[in-house]
Amino acid sequence: MTTTDVGSPRVLVVEDDPELQAMLVTLLTDDGYHVETAPDGHRGLHLGLTRAYEVLLLDRRLPAIDGVDLLGRLRGRGVTTPVLMLSALANPSDRVEGLDAGAEDYLGKPFDVDELLARLRALRRRHLDTARSLPLGAGRLDLDARLVITADDRDDVRLSDRECDLLATLAGRPTQVHGRQDLLAIVFPEAGSEIVVDTYVHYLRRKLGKGIVATVRGRGYQLGSL
Repeated sequence: MTTTDVGSPRVLVVEDDPELQAMLVTLLTDDGYHVETAPDGHRGLHLGLTRAYEVLLLDRRLPAIDGVDLLGRLRGRGVTTPVLMLSALANPSDRVEGLDAGAEDYLGKPFDVDELLARLRALRRRHLDTARSLPLGAGRLDLDARLVITADDRDDVRLSDRECDLLATLAGRPTQVHGRQDLLAIVFPEAGSEIVVDTYVHYLRRKLGKGIVATVRGRGYQLGSL
């Protein structure tokens, strides 16, 4: 399920209780989020690995893969998106387990709606404060300046908005293979053909060298080397 505008901050809600999931969708949509949902850990894992979000909202007790295991798998695959975990298990040992698995915050059920929204805003602020520069091997991508800053004597390289968005998506999860359809949805949502993804990969290679984007045959693209 997907709601609201693609320009809004994206959140994934992984919750198996239909009533609570529907309430969260309404709440977050009204607060300006683009909401996607998963009813179990398997679907949550797939979406978390293949799509980009600003924040993840995970229930601790999920069918198929529980929330702690799901979070551990995401972190093990290089997903650094901030996570708020929800749970009816509110004793300290459960909170510690969730935080040790990689959650940035943990909120017990039942929760106060205003507190939930405030915690999500705080997670987004902290994430944005630390995510304006992404490593590219020995170099880095400055997202605000749209500039690739090299570590050797080469001149820095300025990118267009879409080139920067594409490279940032790849660099944000450097070990992940990104399907062309996923890149189309994330970076070029208004385009109708995957050819635009291949075109911008060509542009990046022309500016930064052929190795900057690796082709994984039959699967898509992955961050290469600068």
